[in-house]
Amino acid sequence: MAAVYVPLWAVCVLRVALATVYFQEEFLDGERWRNRWVQSTNDSQFGHFRLSSGKFYGHKEKDKGLQTTQNGRFYAISARFKPFSNKGKTLVIQYTVKHEQKMDCGGGYIKIFPADVDQKNLSGKSQYYIMFGPDICGFDIKKVHVILHFKNQYHSNKKPIRCKVDGFTHLYTLILRPDLTYEVKIDGQAIESGSIEYDWNLTSLKKMEKSLAESKDWEQDEEDKPQDWEKHFLDASANKPSDWNSELDGDWQAPMLQKPPYQDGLKPEGIDKDVWLHQKMKNTNYLTEYDLSEFENIGAIGLELWQVRSGTIFDNFLITDSEEYAENFGKATWGETKGPEREMDDIQAKEEVKKAHEEDEKELLMGNFDGKESNFKRFHRRNEL
Repeated sequence: MAAVYVPLWAVCVLRVALATVYFQEEFLDGERWRNRWVQSTNDSQFGHFRLSSGKFYGHKEKDKGLQTTQNGRFYAISARFKPFSNKGKTLVIQYTVKHEQKMDCGGGYIKIFPADVDQKNLSGKSQYYIMFGPDICGFDIKKVHVILHFKNQYHSNKKPIRCKVDGFTHLYTLILRPDLTYEVKIDGQAIESGSIEYDWNLTSLKKMEKSLAESKDWEQDEEDKPQDWEKHFLDASANKPSDWNSELDGDWQAPMLQKPPYQDGLKPEGIDKDVWLHQKMKNTNYLTEYDLSEFENIGAIGLELWQVRSGTIFDNFLITDSEEYAENFGKATWGETKGPEREMDDIQAKEEVKKAHEEDEKELLMGNFDGKESNFKRFHRRNEL
Protein backbone atom coordinates (compact mmCIF):
# COMPACT_ATOMS: atom_id res chain seq x y z
CA MET A 1 0.00 0.00 0.00
CA ALA A 2 1.44 3.30 -1.08
CA ALA A 3 2.20 5.91 1.58
CA VAL A 4 -0.08 8.93 1.63
CA TYR A 5 1.75 12.25 1.54
CA VAL A 6 0.33 14.89 3.86
CA PRO A 7 1.78 18.39 3.40
CA LEU A 8 3.18 20.12 6.47
CA TRP A 9 0.72 23.01 6.21
CA ALA A 10 -2.19 20.54 6.39
CA VAL A 11 -0.74 19.04 9.58
CA CYS A 12 -0.44 22.52 11.10
CA VAL A 13 -4.00 23.39 10.13
CA LEU A 14 -5.24 20.15 11.69
CA ARG A 15 -3.38 20.86 14.93
CA VAL A 16 -4.88 24.34 15.15
CA ALA A 17 -8.35 22.95 14.37
CA LEU A 18 -7.99 20.46 17.20
CA ALA A 19 -6.83 23.12 19.68
CA THR A 20 -8.89 23.69 22.80
CA VAL A 21 -9.39 27.36 23.57
CA TYR A 22 -10.38 27.77 27.20
CA PHE A 23 -10.52 31.56 27.17
CA GLN A 24 -10.08 34.26 24.55
CA GLU A 25 -10.78 37.97 24.96
CA GLU A 26 -10.18 40.76 22.43
CA PHE A 27 -12.75 43.36 23.62
CA LEU A 28 -14.30 43.73 20.17
CA ASP A 29 -17.91 44.18 21.33
CA GLY A 30 -17.72 47.58 22.99
CA GLU A 31 -18.96 48.02 26.53
CA ARG A 32 -20.36 44.48 26.70
CA TRP A 33 -17.03 43.46 28.23
CA ARG A 34 -18.54 44.59 31.56
CA ASN A 35 -20.88 41.57 31.42
CA ARG A 36 -17.87 39.23 31.41
CA TRP A 37 -15.42 40.97 33.73
CA VAL A 38 -16.15 41.52 37.42
CA GLN A 39 -14.65 44.48 39.27
CA SER A 40 -13.72 43.55 42.84
CA THR A 41 -15.48 45.47 45.59
CA ASN A 42 -13.18 44.17 48.32
CA ASP A 43 -11.76 47.69 48.74
CA SER A 44 -13.56 50.91 47.84
CA GLN A 45 -10.21 52.44 46.90
CA PHE A 46 -9.51 49.93 44.11
CA GLY A 47 -8.79 51.64 40.80
CA HIS A 48 -11.18 51.37 37.86
CA PHE A 49 -10.65 50.17 34.30
CA ARG A 50 -11.97 51.56 31.05
CA LEU A 51 -11.90 50.31 27.47
CA SER A 52 -9.30 52.23 25.45
CA SER A 53 -6.77 51.85 22.64
CA GLY A 54 -4.63 54.60 24.14
CA LYS A 55 -3.13 57.77 22.73
CA PHE A 56 -1.51 55.89 19.84
CA TYR A 57 -2.40 52.52 18.36
CA GLY A 58 -2.18 50.28 15.31
CA HIS A 59 -5.96 49.92 14.95
CA LYS A 60 -8.41 52.02 16.96
CA GLU A 61 -10.87 49.16 17.57
CA LYS A 62 -8.65 46.07 17.57
CA ASP A 63 -6.20 47.64 20.02
CA LYS A 64 -8.83 48.46 22.63
CA GLY A 65 -8.24 46.75 25.94
CA LEU A 66 -8.60 47.21 29.69
CA GLN A 67 -6.77 50.38 30.73
CA THR A 68 -5.91 51.43 34.28
CA THR A 69 -7.20 54.96 34.93
CA GLN A 70 -6.16 56.16 38.40
CA ASN A 71 -2.67 56.80 39.78
CA GLY A 72 -1.46 55.23 42.99
CA ARG A 73 -4.10 52.51 43.18
CA PHE A 74 -4.50 48.78 43.56
CA TYR A 75 -6.56 47.09 40.85
CA ALA A 76 -8.57 43.87 40.96
CA ILE A 77 -10.75 42.57 38.14
CA SER A 78 -11.41 39.08 36.76
CA ALA A 79 -13.30 37.01 34.20
CA ARG A 80 -14.61 33.49 34.64
CA PHE A 81 -14.71 30.61 32.13
CA LYS A 82 -15.62 26.92 32.09
CA PRO A 83 -13.33 25.12 34.57
CA PHE A 84 -10.75 22.68 33.22
CA SER A 85 -7.70 20.66 34.20
CA ASN A 86 -4.43 20.84 32.31
CA LYS A 87 -3.33 17.43 33.60
CA GLY A 88 -1.34 15.70 30.87
CA LYS A 89 -1.76 18.69 28.52
CA THR A 90 0.22 21.70 27.43
CA LEU A 91 -0.97 24.97 28.96
CA VAL A 92 -0.40 28.21 27.05
CA ILE A 93 -1.17 31.60 28.61
CA GLN A 94 -0.81 34.68 26.43
CA TYR A 95 -1.77 38.36 26.40
CA THR A 96 -0.57 41.79 25.35
CA VAL A 97 0.35 44.67 27.64
CA LYS A 98 1.17 48.28 26.78
CA HIS A 99 2.72 50.73 29.26
CA GLU A 100 2.13 53.84 27.18
CA GLN A 101 2.55 55.98 30.33
CA LYS A 102 6.21 54.83 30.48
CA MET A 103 5.77 52.73 33.63
CA ASP A 104 7.81 53.90 36.62
CA CYS A 105 6.54 51.49 39.24
CA GLY A 106 3.75 48.95 38.94
CA GLY A 107 2.62 45.55 37.73
CA GLY A 108 1.65 44.43 34.26
CA TYR A 109 1.14 40.76 35.09
CA ILE A 110 -1.93 38.51 35.09
CA LYS A 111 -3.09 35.77 37.45
CA ILE A 112 -4.83 32.46 36.75
CA PHE A 113 -7.27 31.47 39.50
CA PRO A 114 -9.16 28.36 40.64
CA ALA A 115 -12.78 28.23 39.53
CA ASP A 116 -14.03 28.88 43.05
CA VAL A 117 -12.32 32.27 43.39
CA ASP A 118 -14.59 34.94 44.89
CA GLN A 119 -14.54 37.55 42.12
CA LYS A 120 -16.36 40.22 44.12
CA ASN A 121 -13.78 39.94 46.90
CA LEU A 122 -10.70 39.47 44.72
CA SER A 123 -7.60 40.89 46.41
CA GLY A 124 -3.93 40.24 47.00
CA LYS A 125 -4.93 37.52 49.46
CA SER A 126 -6.88 35.53 46.85
CA GLN A 127 -5.19 32.21 46.07
CA TYR A 128 -4.01 31.87 42.49
CA TYR A 129 -2.45 29.08 40.44
CA ILE A 130 -0.14 31.09 38.17
CA MET A 131 1.17 34.64 38.12
CA PHE A 132 2.84 35.69 34.88
CA GLY A 133 4.01 38.92 33.31
CA PRO A 134 6.11 42.06 33.70
CA ASP A 135 6.77 43.98 36.90
CA ILE A 136 8.63 47.30 36.87
CA CYS A 137 9.75 49.53 39.75
CA GLY A 138 12.60 52.01 39.44
CA PHE A 139 15.93 50.92 38.04
CA ASP A 140 16.20 47.68 40.02
CA ILE A 141 13.03 45.74 39.18
CA LYS A 142 12.35 45.10 35.50
CA LYS A 143 11.43 41.45 35.49
CA VAL A 144 8.96 38.90 34.18
CA HIS A 145 7.29 36.98 37.00
CA VAL A 146 6.56 33.28 36.54
CA ILE A 147 5.12 32.05 39.83
CA LEU A 148 3.46 28.65 40.29
CA HIS A 149 1.31 27.55 43.22
CA PHE A 150 2.20 24.10 44.49
CA LYS A 151 1.43 22.35 47.79
CA ASN A 152 0.06 25.56 49.35
CA GLN A 153 3.14 27.61 48.50
CA TYR A 154 4.14 29.98 45.72
CA HIS A 155 7.31 29.17 43.81
CA SER A 156 9.08 31.72 41.64
CA ASN A 157 11.33 30.95 38.68
CA LYS A 158 14.86 31.54 39.94
CA LYS A 159 16.16 32.67 36.54
CA PRO A 160 16.10 36.46 35.99
CA ILE A 161 13.86 37.27 33.01
CA ARG A 162 13.94 40.88 31.87
CA CYS A 163 10.74 42.51 30.62
CA LYS A 164 10.19 45.25 28.05
CA VAL A 165 10.22 48.77 29.49
CA ASP A 166 9.15 50.99 26.57
CA GLY A 167 5.70 52.40 25.86
CA PHE A 168 4.68 50.03 23.06
CA THR A 169 2.43 46.96 23.10
CA HIS A 170 4.22 43.67 23.74
CA LEU A 171 3.08 40.06 23.52
CA TYR A 172 3.83 37.84 26.53
CA THR A 173 3.51 34.05 26.29
CA LEU A 174 4.00 31.33 28.91
CA ILE A 175 4.08 27.65 27.90
CA LEU A 176 3.94 24.86 30.50
CA ARG A 177 4.32 21.37 29.04
CA PRO A 178 3.38 18.00 30.60
CA ASP A 179 7.00 16.84 30.36
CA LEU A 180 7.84 19.58 32.91
CA THR A 181 9.55 21.86 30.42
CA TYR A 182 8.53 25.48 30.01
CA GLU A 183 9.10 28.44 27.74
CA VAL A 184 8.65 32.20 28.11
CA LYS A 185 8.25 34.30 24.99
CA ILE A 186 8.12 38.04 24.42
CA ASP A 187 6.90 39.24 21.05
CA GLY A 188 6.97 35.68 19.74
CA GLN A 189 10.64 35.16 20.58
CA ALA A 190 11.76 32.68 23.24
CA ILE A 191 13.69 34.51 25.95
CA GLU A 192 13.84 31.74 28.57
CA SER A 193 13.17 28.03 28.74
CA GLY A 194 14.20 24.96 30.63
CA SER A 195 13.05 22.46 33.24
CA ILE A 196 10.42 23.32 35.84
CA GLU A 197 12.15 20.81 38.10
CA TYR A 198 15.36 22.82 38.26
CA ASP A 199 14.33 26.41 37.48
CA TRP A 200 11.87 26.83 40.38
CA ASN A 201 12.54 27.08 44.10
CA LEU A 202 10.78 23.93 45.23
CA THR A 203 10.95 24.58 48.97
CA SER A 204 7.67 22.83 49.71
CA LEU A 205 9.13 19.50 48.61
CA LYS A 206 11.71 19.74 51.39
CA LYS A 207 9.07 20.53 54.01
CA MET A 208 6.76 17.85 52.69
CA GLU A 209 9.40 15.13 53.02
CA LYS A 210 11.24 16.41 56.09
CA SER A 211 9.16 14.51 58.65
CA LEU A 212 9.62 11.29 56.69
CA ALA A 213 13.36 11.84 56.52
CA GLU A 214 13.66 12.47 60.26
CA SER A 215 11.56 9.44 61.20
CA LYS A 216 14.01 6.96 59.71
CA ASP A 217 17.33 5.95 61.09
CA TRP A 218 20.18 7.58 59.18
CA GLU A 219 22.68 4.79 59.60
CA GLN A 220 20.20 2.06 58.71
CA ASP A 221 19.35 3.91 55.53
CA GLU A 222 23.04 4.04 54.66
CA GLU A 223 23.22 0.26 54.96
CA ASP A 224 20.21 -0.26 52.67
CA LYS A 225 21.97 1.44 49.75
CA PRO A 226 18.96 1.45 47.35
CA GLN A 227 19.92 1.38 43.70
CA ASP A 228 17.80 4.45 42.94
CA TRP A 229 19.34 6.48 45.78
CA GLU A 230 19.32 10.18 44.85
CA LYS A 231 19.15 13.07 47.25
CA HIS A 232 19.11 16.86 47.43
CA PHE A 233 20.53 19.42 49.83
CA LEU A 234 20.15 23.16 50.28
CA ASP A 235 22.67 25.44 48.59
CA ALA A 236 24.20 27.14 51.62
CA SER A 237 26.09 29.63 49.43
CA ALA A 238 22.93 31.04 47.84
CA ASN A 239 21.80 34.57 48.74
CA LYS A 240 18.32 36.06 48.51
CA PRO A 241 18.00 38.11 45.25
CA SER A 242 18.02 41.89 45.79
CA ASP A 243 14.67 42.28 43.98
CA TRP A 244 12.89 39.53 45.95
CA ASN A 245 9.46 40.72 47.13
CA SER A 246 8.16 38.54 49.95
CA GLU A 247 4.56 39.65 49.42
CA LEU A 248 4.61 38.69 45.74
CA ASP A 249 7.19 35.90 45.67
CA GLY A 250 6.58 34.31 49.09
CA ASP A 251 9.21 33.53 51.71
CA TRP A 252 12.60 33.04 50.08
CA GLN A 253 14.50 29.84 50.69
CA ALA A 254 17.71 28.70 49.14
CA PRO A 255 17.50 26.41 46.07
CA MET A 256 18.36 22.72 46.33
CA LEU A 257 21.39 21.10 44.74
CA GLN A 258 21.33 17.55 43.46
CA LYS A 259 23.65 14.77 44.55
CA PRO A 260 24.78 12.26 41.91
CA PRO A 261 23.17 8.79 41.80
CA TYR A 262 24.31 6.26 44.43
CA GLN A 263 27.69 4.67 43.96
CA ASP A 264 29.18 1.95 46.12
CA GLY A 265 31.20 3.55 48.86
CA LEU A 266 29.77 7.06 48.38
CA LYS A 267 29.19 8.69 51.78
CA PRO A 268 27.38 11.95 52.61
CA GLU A 269 30.45 13.15 54.52
CA GLY A 270 30.35 16.71 55.81
CA ILE A 271 26.63 17.06 55.18
CA ASP A 272 24.25 17.19 58.11
CA LYS A 273 21.44 14.68 57.77
CA ASP A 274 18.76 17.39 58.25
CA VAL A 275 19.50 18.86 54.83
CA TRP A 276 18.64 15.65 53.01
CA LEU A 277 15.32 15.73 51.24
CA HIS A 278 14.84 12.02 50.51
CA GLN A 279 15.92 9.01 52.56
CA LYS A 280 14.75 6.59 49.89
CA MET A 281 13.37 7.44 46.51
CA LYS A 282 11.20 4.82 44.89
CA ASN A 283 10.55 7.05 41.88
CA THR A 284 13.24 9.45 40.72
CA ASN A 285 10.64 11.15 38.55
CA TYR A 286 9.06 12.45 41.75
CA LEU A 287 8.05 15.87 40.39
CA THR A 288 5.79 14.25 37.82
CA GLU A 289 4.36 12.14 40.62
CA TYR A 290 3.50 15.28 42.57
CA ASP A 291 1.88 16.96 39.53
CA LEU A 292 3.95 20.14 39.56
CA SER A 293 2.51 22.66 37.05
CA GLU A 294 -0.73 20.66 36.77
CA PHE A 295 -3.86 22.37 38.05
CA GLU A 296 -7.16 20.59 38.47
CA ASN A 297 -9.69 23.41 38.57
CA ILE A 298 -8.59 26.39 36.44
CA GLY A 299 -11.56 28.70 36.02
CA ALA A 300 -10.73 32.42 36.06
CA ILE A 301 -8.22 34.97 34.83
CA GLY A 302 -7.62 38.33 36.44
CA LEU A 303 -5.59 41.46 37.01
CA GLU A 304 -4.65 42.02 40.64
CA LEU A 305 -1.86 44.57 40.85
CA TRP A 306 -0.61 47.98 41.99
CA GLN A 307 0.39 50.93 39.80
CA VAL A 308 1.91 54.28 40.74
CA ARG A 309 1.21 55.81 37.35
CA SER A 310 -1.83 54.50 35.47
CA GLY A 311 -2.40 54.03 31.73
CA THR A 312 -1.44 50.40 31.08
CA ILE A 313 -3.60 48.56 28.50
CA PHE A 314 -4.22 44.79 28.71
CA ASP A 315 -5.60 42.99 25.66
CA ASN A 316 -5.69 39.79 23.58
CA PHE A 317 -5.99 37.35 26.48
CA LEU A 318 -5.68 33.69 25.52
CA ILE A 319 -5.61 30.37 27.39
CA THR A 320 -5.26 27.27 25.23
CA ASP A 321 -3.58 23.87 24.99
CA SER A 322 -2.03 24.59 21.59
CA GLU A 323 1.27 26.35 21.02
CA GLU A 324 0.46 26.64 17.31
CA TYR A 325 -2.89 28.28 17.95
CA ALA A 326 -1.31 30.76 20.35
CA GLU A 327 1.37 31.64 17.82
CA ASN A 328 -1.20 32.20 15.07
CA PHE A 329 -3.43 34.22 17.40
CA GLY A 330 -0.48 36.42 18.34
CA LYS A 331 0.32 37.05 14.70
CA ALA A 332 -3.31 37.86 13.88
CA THR A 333 -3.61 40.38 16.74
CA TRP A 334 -0.40 41.97 17.97
CA GLY A 335 1.44 40.97 14.79
CA GLU A 336 -0.96 42.98 12.62
CA THR A 337 -0.98 46.17 14.69
CA LYS A 338 2.55 46.48 16.11
CA GLY A 339 3.92 48.20 12.99
CA PRO A 340 1.10 50.76 12.54
CA GLU A 341 1.25 51.49 16.29
CA ARG A 342 4.90 52.56 16.07
CA GLU A 343 4.20 54.56 12.94
CA MET A 344 1.42 56.50 14.68
CA ASP A 345 3.64 57.16 17.69
CA ASP A 346 6.40 58.44 15.40
CA ILE A 347 3.99 60.80 13.61
CA GLN A 348 2.66 62.13 16.93
CA ALA A 349 6.17 62.65 18.26
CA LYS A 350 7.18 64.67 15.20
CA GLU A 351 4.03 66.78 15.49
CA GLU A 352 4.73 67.49 19.17
CA VAL A 353 8.32 68.49 18.40
CA LYS A 354 7.08 70.84 15.69
CA LYS A 355 4.49 72.34 18.03
CA ALA A 356 7.08 72.81 20.79
CA HIS A 357 9.39 74.64 18.37
CA GLU A 358 6.56 76.89 17.22
CA GLU A 359 5.62 77.75 20.81
CA ASP A 360 9.26 78.53 21.65
CA GLU A 361 9.56 80.82 18.64
CA LYS A 362 6.33 82.59 19.59
CA GLU A 363 7.48 83.17 23.17
CA LEU A 364 10.90 84.31 21.96
CA LEU A 365 9.31 86.95 19.72
CA MET A 366 7.16 88.11 22.62
CA GLY A 367 10.11 88.16 25.01
CA ASN A 368 8.47 85.84 27.51
CA PHE A 369 11.30 83.39 28.19
CA ASP A 370 12.87 85.10 31.27
CA GLY A 371 15.11 82.08 31.86
CA LYS A 372 12.28 79.52 31.69
CA GLU A 373 12.87 76.08 30.24
CA SER A 374 11.83 75.87 26.59
CA ASN A 375 8.81 73.84 25.48
CA PHE A 376 11.14 71.79 23.25
CA LYS A 377 13.35 70.79 26.20
CA ARG A 378 10.33 70.01 28.36
CA PHE A 379 8.97 67.73 25.60
CA HIS A 380 12.19 65.73 25.40
CA ARG A 381 12.55 65.50 29.16
CA ARG A 382 8.99 64.18 29.44
CA ASN A 383 9.64 61.46 26.87
CA GLU A 384 12.79 60.32 28.67
CA LEU A 385 10.85 59.47 31.85
